[in-house]
Amino acid sequence: MSQYPELSTRHSGPQTSPPGVAFMDDQYLPISEAKISVLDYGFLHSDATYDVAHVWNGAFFRLNDHLDRFFAGMEKLHMSIPYDRAQVIEILCNCVALSGFQKAYVEFICTRGSSPSFSRDPREAVNRFIAFAIPFSSVANGEQMARGMHVAVADIVRISPQSVDPTVKNYHWLDLVQGIYQAYDRGAETTILVDSRGNIAEGPGYNIFIIRDGVLSTPDYGVLMGITRKTVFDICAAIGMKCEARDVPVDEFKAADEVFITSTAGGVMPVTRIDNLPVGAGTVGAITKQLTENYWQMHESDRHRTTISYP
Repeated sequence: MSQYPELSTRHSGPQTSPPGVAFMDDQYLPISEAKISVLDYGFLHSDATYDVAHVWNGAFFRLNDHLDRFFAGMEKLHMSIPYDRAQVIEILCNCVALSGFQKAYVEFICTRGSSPSFSRDPREAVNRFIAFAIPFSSVANGEQMARGMHVAVADIVRISPQSVDPTVKNYHWLDLVQGIYQAYDRGAETTILVDSRGNIAEGPGYNIFIIRDGVLSTPDYGVLMGITRKTVFDICAAIGMKCEARDVPVDEFKAADEVFITSTAGGVMPVTRIDNLPVGAGTVGAITKQLTENYWQMHESDRHRTTISYP
């Protein structure tokens, strides 16, 4: 039997969406009513940048770091929006407050937009800002967090940083999606891509860490500078654990004592099988557990919280 949903179920029935609140065209509206034009170059050309922050127990975590990356990405792509930083914060907080979610996934986007003449000159397009809040979701579900995720190293090479700047968060995901399907075909749950030099790169929406002899390492070439990745470095500095960014060969990745992935959507998430072979003892490791606990403890610090005022 196919591992993929039948076409009849994929292409029938009304379109659905999770509950949530969006902001676009200077108004707040239900997420189900938030739509963009088919002529928007964000849709047609994947010409956009975005960021994702999360709300935990009524407060954003490290929102300023996400905003730094978002505004830097727009500058690199020659985009602009009619809202300054304080106004964007207000919009994001309003989306969450209106939704009522105490735990939320919050995405904010700038697309190239479109031009009245459908010109191919990107300077003629009117850039567009969109934001939305939906219930918090994690890359790893509860079962996977408890036992560790099963990943496969794909035969797909991640888009080169010489082609697309990986420090600008973007929607160029076709290589990642191909890798996901390879993982499914191999009985795994998600994928890891290699870089153009054959080393470990990243996965769909997450960075990768290995632990060997008590030392943490994470790829530093051709990857997004993740906010959760940064948080792991901060935790390691605080507890005196060595953490370094460097090339991670595939063989070293598979021979690690512990492996975990990091994402705003889930935090620190363990990996216990790679290409159907166990990582270390095949169970969630002690250091990964410690870092996970420290990560969620950081959410209680006022230094990293932007509190939301609910109606």
